[in-house]
Amino acid sequence: MRKKDREVADFHEMLGILNKCSVVRLGLNATDYPYVVPMNFGFDSPGDSITIWFHCAPEGMKLDLIKLNPRVGFEADCSHRLIVGEKACKSTMEYESVMGFGNIAICNDSASKVRGLQAIMRHYAPDRDFGMFSESELSAVCVLRLDVVNITAKRLIK
Repeated sequence: MRKKDREVADFHEMLGILNKCSVVRLGLNATDYPYVVPMNFGFDSPGDSITIWFHCAPEGMKLDLIKLNPRVGFEADCSHRLIVGEKACKSTMEYESVMGFGNIAICNDSASKVRGLQAIMRHYAPDRDFGMFSESELSAVCVLRLDVVNITAKRLIK
């Protein structure tokens, strides 16, 4: 990392930043150019690992690309605030961000889908318990599981 003074090295602080974010951008491997798609998400962090969960329609370009190559990059950012300097080049932006890469898989079993959907709902509505999901609800949605291999985080808060 070039600017070491902005690095967030503590694992739990990284999770805190991820928890503040509302969208994760997935970078998928396409033929000629990368394909980046913003997605709603939830995550689990058993031990010192991170699993990020997504949901989507059961067909489409991102699923086609995942089937071709499950190695992906991801990025999430939050806490944005512009700080305007006396000169344009003295302006900066406050932010917190996480990024990394990992392996993504399409969940085919109901137990994994439930785990992923519960993680997503916990992320956006932590004070609610949505209970279980019906088989018809589970069959109508695709759930993706991203096992994070590497994660880094940065922060600039003045």
